[in-house]
Amino acid sequence: MNIKSEFFRVDFIIGARRLSNYFWATVVFLGSLGFFIVGVSSYLQKNIVFFLSASDILFTPQGIVMCFYGIAGLFLSFYLWFTIFLDIGSGYNEFDKKKGIISIFRWGYPGQNRRIKLSFPIKDVQAIKLEVKEVLPARRMIYIKIKGQQDIPLNRIAENITLREMEDKAADLARFLKVSIEGL
Repeated sequence: MNIKSEFFRVDFIIGARRLSNYFWATVVFLGSLGFFIVGVSSYLQKNIVFFLSASDILFTPQGIVMCFYGIAGLFLSFYLWFTIFLDIGSGYNEFDKKKGIISIFRWGYPGQNRRIKLSFPIKDVQAIKLEVKEVLPARRMIYIKIKGQQDIPLNRIAENITLREMEDKAADLARFLKVSIEGL
């Protein structure tokens, strides 16, 4: 959902709350839980869960390794769920012609940089830059070029958009800001 008018525009950015992140966090959690249960079952010499058999696994060394991978996977899955819960990377790009300001806001990790907000005068915008790298996975980025600053990305790195959609977004933004498009 984006907000557009003649003098004001807001583009919302989806962060970590994507379907793929939910999928991978669940898969990692279930897989690592299975590893951990099999490792503990090999130590206890009985099956904790009926569908995970550990009768052929010796505790030393396989059971220890299974427990280790299970614990490591659980930590990784908790990290993924924490990232999803905080919605890291979400935010918005706000372009206000009346105030003459561009504001870019993103949510970060807890601490000093939890809220990341950059503001620039619209008059300092030089161009909208497109970057396309057709490697696996394909990387299609839209940047805003600001005088005396690094190029600032306006979309997610993992955003899966077609070349046509990217060009349309960039052209629409360039028309709104009355700047040129670079790249491609």
